[in-house]
Amino acid sequence: MLRGKRIVLGVSGGIAVYKAVELLRLYVKAGAEVSVIMTRAAQQFVTPLTFQTLSGNPVHTDLFDLYQEKEIGHISLADRAELFVVAPATANVVGKVAGGIADDLLTTTIMATKAPVLFVPAMNVNMWENPLYRQNQEKLTGLGYHFMEPATGMLACGWEGKGKLPDPQAILEQTQALLGPADLAGETVLVTAGPTREELDPVRYLSNYSSGKMGYAIAAAARNRGARVILVSGPTCLDAPCGVELHQVVSARQMREAVLAQAASASIIIKAAAVADYRPAQAAAQKIKKTGAEALTLTLEKNPDILAELGRIKEQRILVGFAAETADLLANARKKLTEKGLDMIVANDVSQPGAGFDVDTNIVRLLYPDGRVEELPQMSKDEVAHRLLDRVAGLRKA
Repeated sequence: MLRGKRIVLGVSGGIAVYKAVELLRLYVKAGAEVSVIMTRAAQQFVTPLTFQTLSGNPVHTDLFDLYQEKEIGHISLADRAELFVVAPATANVVGKVAGGIADDLLTTTIMATKAPVLFVPAMNVNMWENPLYRQNQEKLTGLGYHFMEPATGMLACGWEGKGKLPDPQAILEQTQALLGPADLAGETVLVTAGPTREELDPVRYLSNYSSGKMGYAIAAAARNRGARVILVSGPTCLDAPCGVELHQVVSARQMREAVLAQAASASIIIKAAAVADYRPAQAAAQKIKKTGAEALTLTLEKNPDILAELGRIKEQRILVGFAAETADLLANARKKLTEKGLDMIVANDVSQPGAGFDVDTNIVRLLYPDGRVEELPQMSKDEVAHRLLDRVAGLRKA
């Protein structure tokens, strides 16, 4: 989503400047073209050379640089930006912009740009809570500037509380949301992800190899495209995307309960979870001990079919399912598409390298009720998520 996007990264003075280095690395890795502006105070913590090396572009520091002023440097930077990110944003910078003061390259360029501006504050907790700062942020928010909430924790000054710069990955996600196409604005997207676990006894369970990466990628992509996103997730090791409403469950029955509770508010439902088809008929109250017998027989019973139940009550909602198969991919996917009343199904052969569980890529085919099949080459799960949402947005518009 950031490939080819022009971002101006403003870095003001504070100990959190070192995190701005990591943020720049993430932007460049995502394919963005980044120009960096550093205040004089920021240069006391990290040298411009560090940012120049990572960005591959000159770092801008001086309002009256002769070369830059030949182009009217601050105007050139302001016009170039598709998004302006100030991270860390100190109370001083926020206060100056709120007061209309433009006395250095950073504040002058912010005043001159017509691009969206995202402030990412980082400061002492008492400064964050100071009524003067709060008024400045509220004023700028009312004027259309964007703000992220600081993280809470131990601050460099020794105080503990709100004021830490958010994780660079969270800033990256917020950047993607601001630069996204917003074609899902006004929609509520319900996504399921991850495996379920069906308890055998207090220490064992039945499950599968799903990591949840595909579902989490869809949730993040939908959020970036302007949707309200509800993520119902089985057990995973993943952090929920920033700005997504997370509901954590363990078993298939818990997932059914959570999904049906949220389905009424959703206009789009994407069922990417790998839900166990069966569960033990009875979970043992104590650990099942090894005996002298050579075999142990487990009696399993069927779990509820959440996708089929959604198909019966979907009404005007878009309903998308997944078919993870190891044989007869298209035949099995078509059967599921028809029987469960889906608008689309995403089929993948999980035995194929680069398309299975717990990897960062996928190879999928999109099947539609009219018989169409769209084959996608191997790509990252983030890219698959956006291709899928391109088609969902088209279906929703139709």
